[in-house]
Amino acid sequence: MSAEADLTLEQVDRDGALLEAVAAIAGATRAELLRGAALGGAALLAALAQPEGALGAGRGRARDTAILNYGLGFEYMQAGFYTEAESLGTIRGMSAERQLWARTLGAHERAHVRILKQVLGKRAVRKPFFDYRGVTESPVDFTRTAVAMEDLTVALLGGQAPRMSDRNLRAAFFSLLTVEARHAAWARRIVGVVPVAAALDQPKSLAEVDRFVRSTRFIVDRPQTGGRRRPRFTG
Repeated sequence: MSAEADLTLEQVDRDGALLEAVAAIAGATRAELLRGAALGGAALLAALAQPEGALGAGRGRARDTAILNYGLGFEYMQAGFYTEAESLGTIRGMSAERQLWARTLGAHERAHVRILKQVLGKRAVRKPFFDYRGVTESPVDFTRTAVAMEDLTVALLGGQAPRMSDRNLRAAFFSLLTVEARHAAWARRIVGVVPVAAALDQPKSLAEVDRFVRSTRFIVDRPQTGGRRRPRFTG
């Protein structure tokens, strides 16, 4: 069992933003009960099971489900990216400050995947295969790609959160947006880039984000192996 399975929601959510997202989805009382639950534990997963009516019948149900599933797909890609870099030992070769940053973000992204899967229930899309094309093997390439991913996540959530028709899900999306915005600012500071580039952020449509994701060629049809000194992992 990996070390992250023993983490609690409270441990990886020191600023309380993830707990706010859970509260918006599952209710404040249930969220408070989950504060000390193990992220991979049965108690947390059972408690986050899709609440009655969260994706119930309604005019915006199909759109909400589609947006949530696209967000889940993107979180799969991010979680796999950080997990692979950790599995390959790339993160261990970084400074203590960067190790803390990368491991914290990785734990958050894996938590986001779990939360979105529980909200979607049987409607959740399956996890695709990923080939990160060597960027997880180099601390420099890994860090630069992480900055781009975090910036793109903020643009994605900023564009889609207002489109959610269910107000509880919309609130949860905005809570995830604030977390990802902190991720992006932290990542930019790590590489010495100005954390806040402009007075206003420019949201992106699903089509714009999809074009970028396709351009990375990170999503593949089947598991990939490479002839490098260490095997590539796929998320």
